[in-house]
Amino acid sequence: MTKAELIENVTRKVDGLNRTQMDVLASTVFDTIKDALAGGDKVEIRGFGSFRLRYRAAREGRNPKSGELVRVPPKEVPFFKAGKELREMVDS
Repeated sequence: MTKAELIENVTRKVDGLNRTQMDVLASTVFDTIKDALAGGDKVEIRGFGSFRLRYRAAREGRNPKSGELVRVPPKEVPFFKAGKELREMVDS
């Protein structure tokens, strides 16, 4: 599902919100999550899941084209862990 499809589905289900208002709302929610993660915070949405950063240590990789060894620097990457309700809903 794309962001546009998500906005369209929510707009159909919620009376009183038009597509433009829902687009602003969705963009604000996603931007807030991105800003929190960029600031090193954890975002938890009860029943849905949590977003946090995971540290990836430096390592050596290979360039798939040339086979040459490449040093991959350490970094933090976003990680999503599904909540219990979401896991159970998807599993059933």
